[in-house]
Amino acid sequence: MKEDTQYCTKCYENLFANCCDGCSIPIGCNCKDLSYKDRHWHEQCFKCAKCNRSLVEKAFAAKDDLLLCTECYANDYSSKCTTCKKTVMPGSRKMEYKGNSWHETCFLCHRCQQPIGTKSFIPKDTGYFCVPCFEKQFAYQCCACKKAITIGGVTYQDKPWHRECFLCIGCRKQLSGQRFTSRENFPYCLECFSNLYAKKCVGCTKPITSLAGAKYISFEERQWHSECFTCMQCSVSLVGRGFLTKRDNILCTDCGREK
Repeated sequence: MKEDTQYCTKCYENLFANCCDGCSIPIGCNCKDLSYKDRHWHEQCFKCAKCNRSLVEKAFAAKDDLLLCTECYANDYSSKCTTCKKTVMPGSRKMEYKGNSWHETCFLCHRCQQPIGTKSFIPKDTGYFCVPCFEKQFAYQCCACKKAITIGGVTYQDKPWHRECFLCIGCRKQLSGQRFTSRENFPYCLECFSNLYAKKCVGCTKPITSLAGAKYISFEERQWHSECFTCMQCSVSLVGRGFLTKRDNILCTDCGREK
Protein backbone atom coordinates (compact mmCIF):
# COMPACT_ATOMS: atom_id res chain seq x y z
CA MET A 1 0.00 0.00 0.00
CA LYS A 2 1.18 3.54 -0.72
CA GLU A 3 -1.11 6.55 -0.27
CA ASP A 4 -4.19 4.27 -0.18
CA THR A 5 -3.25 2.60 -3.47
CA GLN A 6 -2.47 -1.11 -3.80
CA TYR A 7 0.53 -2.33 -5.78
CA CYS A 8 2.02 -5.75 -6.45
CA THR A 9 5.53 -6.00 -5.03
CA LYS A 10 7.16 -5.93 -8.48
CA CYS A 11 5.40 -2.70 -9.51
CA TYR A 12 5.98 -1.18 -6.10
CA GLU A 13 9.72 -1.86 -6.30
CA ASN A 14 9.91 -0.50 -9.85
CA LEU A 15 8.11 2.68 -8.85
CA PHE A 16 9.25 3.40 -5.32
CA ALA A 17 12.19 1.23 -4.19
CA ASN A 18 15.39 3.07 -3.22
CA CYS A 19 18.59 2.20 -5.03
CA CYS A 20 21.33 0.75 -2.80
CA ASP A 21 24.34 3.08 -2.52
CA GLY A 22 26.59 0.03 -2.21
CA CYS A 23 25.53 -2.34 -5.02
CA SER A 24 23.28 -0.03 -7.06
CA ILE A 25 20.46 -2.66 -6.99
CA PRO A 26 16.97 -1.56 -5.84
CA ILE A 27 16.15 -2.40 -2.24
CA GLY A 28 13.14 -4.74 -2.45
CA CYS A 29 10.18 -5.03 -0.12
CA ASN A 30 11.63 -8.15 1.47
CA CYS A 31 14.91 -6.34 2.45
CA LYS A 32 15.73 -3.88 5.18
CA ASP A 33 16.37 -0.38 3.90
CA LEU A 34 19.11 1.31 5.95
CA SER A 35 19.41 5.06 5.33
CA TYR A 36 21.77 7.88 6.27
CA LYS A 37 21.46 11.44 4.95
CA ASP A 38 19.21 10.54 2.02
CA ARG A 39 21.40 7.58 1.05
CA HIS A 40 20.18 3.96 1.24
CA TRP A 41 21.77 0.51 1.59
CA HIS A 42 20.81 -3.12 1.75
CA GLU A 43 21.54 -4.47 5.22
CA GLN A 44 24.36 -6.63 3.81
CA CYS A 45 25.81 -3.65 1.88
CA PHE A 46 26.02 -1.29 4.86
CA LYS A 47 29.78 -1.75 5.48
CA CYS A 48 32.92 0.17 6.40
CA ALA A 49 34.47 1.53 3.21
CA LYS A 50 37.95 0.55 4.41
CA CYS A 51 37.83 -2.73 6.35
CA ASN A 52 34.51 -3.97 4.90
CA ARG A 53 33.07 -4.84 8.31
CA SER A 54 29.31 -4.48 8.76
CA LEU A 55 28.15 -1.21 10.29
CA VAL A 56 24.65 -2.50 11.15
CA GLU A 57 23.77 -1.39 14.70
CA LYS A 58 27.33 -0.14 15.23
CA ALA A 59 28.76 3.32 15.65
CA PHE A 60 30.26 4.77 12.49
CA ALA A 61 31.68 8.03 11.17
CA ALA A 62 31.39 9.77 7.81
CA LYS A 63 34.36 11.20 5.95
CA ASP A 64 33.63 12.89 2.64
CA ASP A 65 31.26 10.36 0.95
CA LEU A 66 32.64 7.34 2.83
CA LEU A 67 31.22 5.56 5.87
CA LEU A 68 33.88 4.19 8.22
CA CYS A 69 33.80 2.14 11.39
CA THR A 70 35.07 4.04 14.43
CA GLU A 71 38.36 2.09 14.46
CA CYS A 72 39.22 2.91 10.84
CA TYR A 73 38.16 6.52 11.24
CA ALA A 74 40.20 6.90 14.42
CA ASN A 75 43.31 5.37 12.87
CA ASP A 76 43.16 7.57 9.78
CA TYR A 77 41.59 10.83 10.91
CA SER A 78 41.19 11.19 14.68
CA SER A 79 43.56 13.32 16.74
CA LYS A 80 45.92 11.88 19.34
CA CYS A 81 45.73 12.84 23.01
CA THR A 82 48.64 15.14 23.93
CA THR A 83 49.01 13.47 27.34
CA CYS A 84 48.57 9.71 26.78
CA LYS A 85 49.32 9.72 23.01
CA LYS A 86 46.33 7.45 22.36
CA THR A 87 43.65 8.11 19.75
CA VAL A 88 40.69 10.25 20.78
CA MET A 89 37.87 8.05 19.51
CA PRO A 90 34.93 9.58 17.61
CA GLY A 91 31.98 10.30 19.85
CA SER A 92 34.09 10.56 23.01
CA ARG A 93 34.45 13.83 24.90
CA LYS A 94 37.66 15.67 24.24
CA MET A 95 39.32 18.98 25.04
CA GLU A 96 41.03 21.14 22.41
CA TYR A 97 43.35 24.12 22.93
CA LYS A 98 45.72 25.78 20.46
CA GLY A 99 45.77 22.81 18.08
CA ASN A 100 46.24 20.18 20.81
CA SER A 101 43.69 17.57 21.87
CA TRP A 102 43.14 15.62 25.08
CA HIS A 103 40.80 12.98 26.40
CA GLU A 104 38.56 14.71 28.92
CA THR A 105 40.10 12.59 31.69
CA CYS A 106 43.65 13.45 30.54
CA PHE A 107 43.31 17.24 30.60
CA LEU A 108 44.42 17.80 34.21
CA CYS A 109 45.44 20.74 36.34
CA HIS A 110 49.23 20.70 36.65
CA ARG A 111 49.03 21.37 40.40
CA CYS A 112 46.05 19.43 41.83
CA GLN A 113 45.95 16.79 39.04
CA GLN A 114 42.16 16.99 38.82
CA PRO A 115 40.35 17.03 35.43
CA ILE A 116 39.69 20.62 34.37
CA GLY A 117 36.68 19.70 32.23
CA THR A 118 34.65 22.74 31.21
CA LYS A 119 36.02 24.95 34.00
CA SER A 120 38.20 27.98 33.30
CA PHE A 121 41.95 27.38 33.19
CA ILE A 122 45.15 29.40 32.80
CA PRO A 123 48.20 28.24 30.79
CA LYS A 124 51.57 28.75 32.47
CA ASP A 125 54.88 27.66 30.89
CA THR A 126 54.15 24.11 29.66
CA GLY A 127 51.29 23.36 32.08
CA TYR A 128 47.64 24.24 32.55
CA PHE A 129 46.15 25.27 35.89
CA CYS A 130 42.63 25.57 37.23
CA VAL A 131 42.00 29.11 38.46
CA PRO A 132 42.18 28.34 42.24
CA CYS A 133 45.52 26.54 41.84
CA PHE A 134 46.96 29.29 39.64
CA GLU A 135 46.01 31.92 42.20
CA LYS A 136 47.58 29.92 45.03
CA GLN A 137 50.83 29.27 43.17
CA PHE A 138 51.45 32.29 40.96
CA ALA A 139 49.13 35.25 41.56
CA TYR A 140 50.26 38.20 43.69
CA GLN A 141 48.36 38.70 46.93
CA CYS A 142 46.93 42.17 47.56
CA CYS A 143 48.61 43.59 50.66
CA ALA A 144 45.30 45.18 51.72
CA CYS A 145 42.70 42.39 51.38
CA LYS A 146 45.17 39.45 51.06
CA LYS A 147 43.25 38.06 48.06
CA ALA A 148 44.82 37.08 44.73
CA ILE A 149 45.29 39.74 42.06
CA THR A 150 44.24 38.13 38.79
CA ILE A 151 43.63 41.19 36.57
CA GLY A 152 45.54 44.48 36.57
CA GLY A 153 46.62 45.75 39.96
CA VAL A 154 48.83 48.53 41.33
CA THR A 155 52.37 48.40 42.72
CA TYR A 156 53.31 50.91 45.43
CA GLN A 157 56.53 50.70 47.43
CA ASP A 158 57.17 47.28 45.85
CA LYS A 159 53.86 45.94 47.22
CA PRO A 160 50.91 44.76 45.09
CA TRP A 161 47.37 46.09 45.49
CA HIS A 162 44.03 45.61 43.77
CA ARG A 163 43.10 48.87 42.06
CA GLU A 164 39.96 49.05 44.19
CA CYS A 165 42.00 48.45 47.37
CA PHE A 166 44.59 51.20 46.77
CA LEU A 167 42.87 54.02 48.69
CA CYS A 168 43.70 57.36 50.25
CA ILE A 169 44.35 56.79 53.95
CA GLY A 170 42.31 59.91 54.72
CA CYS A 171 39.12 59.94 52.63
CA ARG A 172 39.29 56.32 51.30
CA LYS A 173 39.02 57.49 47.69
CA GLN A 174 40.60 55.24 45.03
CA LEU A 175 44.04 56.50 44.03
CA SER A 176 44.57 54.33 40.95
CA GLY A 177 45.15 56.62 37.97
CA GLN A 178 45.18 59.72 40.22
CA ARG A 179 48.03 61.91 41.47
CA PHE A 180 48.87 61.20 45.11
CA THR A 181 51.66 61.58 47.65
CA SER A 182 52.66 59.83 50.86
CA ARG A 183 53.63 60.59 54.41
CA GLU A 184 55.15 58.00 56.73
CA ASN A 185 54.56 55.38 53.99
CA PHE A 186 50.79 56.07 53.88
CA PRO A 187 49.27 57.21 50.54
CA TYR A 188 47.17 60.37 50.44
CA CYS A 189 45.21 62.10 47.71
CA LEU A 190 46.41 65.68 47.14
CA GLU A 191 43.37 67.17 48.82
CA CYS A 192 43.73 65.19 52.05
CA PHE A 193 47.47 65.72 52.17
CA SER A 194 47.04 69.47 51.71
CA ASN A 195 44.34 69.71 54.38
CA LEU A 196 46.32 67.69 56.88
CA TYR A 197 49.94 68.71 56.37
CA ALA A 198 50.33 71.67 53.97
CA LYS A 199 51.06 75.13 55.34
CA LYS A 200 48.17 77.59 55.20
CA CYS A 201 48.25 80.83 53.25
CA VAL A 202 48.04 83.92 55.52
CA GLY A 203 45.99 85.69 52.88
CA CYS A 204 43.26 83.17 51.98
CA THR A 205 43.86 80.52 54.73
CA LYS A 206 43.83 77.75 52.09
CA PRO A 207 46.60 75.09 51.99
CA ILE A 208 49.77 75.82 50.05
CA THR A 209 51.06 72.75 48.22
CA SER A 210 53.74 72.58 45.58
CA LEU A 211 52.23 69.26 44.41
CA ALA A 212 49.55 71.19 42.57
CA GLY A 213 52.16 73.49 41.03
CA ALA A 214 51.43 76.46 43.34
CA LYS A 215 54.12 79.08 43.96
CA TYR A 216 54.35 80.71 47.37
CA ILE A 217 56.16 83.41 49.36
CA SER A 218 57.65 82.75 52.79
CA PHE A 219 58.49 85.46 55.34
CA GLU A 220 59.11 85.12 59.07
CA GLU A 221 57.53 81.67 59.27
CA ARG A 222 54.46 82.86 57.39
CA GLN A 223 53.50 81.81 53.86
CA TRP A 224 51.36 83.23 51.09
CA HIS A 225 50.26 82.06 47.69
CA SER A 226 51.97 84.29 45.14
CA GLU A 227 48.64 85.78 44.15
CA CYS A 228 47.75 86.40 47.82
CA PHE A 229 51.00 88.26 48.65
CA THR A 230 49.56 91.78 48.29
CA CYS A 231 49.59 95.04 50.17
CA MET A 232 47.13 94.94 53.04
CA GLN A 233 45.97 98.46 52.25
CA CYS A 234 45.97 98.96 48.48
CA SER A 235 46.07 95.27 47.39
CA VAL A 236 48.95 95.80 44.94
CA SER A 237 51.04 92.65 44.36
CA LEU A 238 54.25 92.63 46.36
CA VAL A 239 55.89 89.75 44.47
CA GLY A 240 59.37 90.91 43.45
CA ARG A 241 58.92 94.28 45.17
CA GLY A 242 60.07 95.81 48.41
CA PHE A 243 57.57 95.87 51.28
CA LEU A 244 57.22 97.01 54.87
CA THR A 245 55.67 95.32 57.89
CA LYS A 246 53.32 96.93 60.34
CA ARG A 247 52.59 94.55 63.14
CA ASP A 248 51.17 91.50 61.27
CA ASN A 249 50.34 93.46 58.13
CA ILE A 250 52.39 93.56 54.93
CA LEU A 251 52.36 96.90 53.13
CA CYS A 252 53.85 98.24 49.94
CA THR A 253 56.48 100.93 50.49
CA ASP A 254 54.08 103.69 49.46
CA CYS A 255 51.38 102.69 51.93
CA GLY A 256 53.90 101.96 54.63
CA ARG A 257 55.34 105.47 54.52
CA GLU A 258 52.00 107.21 54.74
CA LYS A 259 51.26 108.79 58.09
